Amino acid sequence: MTAFLYIGITLVTFVLMEGVTILTHKYVMHGFMWYFHEDHHNGHYIKGFERNDVFFIIFAMPSILLFYYGVNPELNYKFFIGLGVMFYGLGYFLIHDVLIHRRFKWLDGVDNWYFNALRKGHKVHHKYLTKEDGESFGMLTVPLRFFREKIK
Repeated sequence: MTAFLYIGITLVTFVLMEGVTILTHKYVMHGFMWYFHEDHHNGHYIKGFERNDVFFIIFAMPSILLFYYGVNPELNYKFFIGLGVMFYGLGYFLIHDVLIHRRFKWLDGVDNWYFNALRKGHKVHHKYLTKEDGESFGMLTVPLRFFREKIK
């Protein structure tokens, strides 16, 4: 029974992370931490690195802490919350940086209706070069209209 509970905690955490991502992207990255996120929107970065990359470090910290406290003094639910956060972070990297922005050329041949909708939603998100008036702040979810459109 415990294994199913821990798998459930990991999966629920992964799903809930999309809400955390939407809120963080909209109110933190497009809010008081815009300085770090701005170069991601305007393309002014050096040698493949962006100030925006600082968020990988910031967002990894809760997972690292949950892993630490999830095995200290013995394995507990915090470890599996950290695992869900880590899996979401890995998914975010693969979807956002590899598939959408093609910072690495690993998934260049992918042509799928779902991934195309994610790309379109993110493309629309990037049409805004300021922190105001953005849309489509999620990573795994985008408005339904993007599933009806093809990337042009």
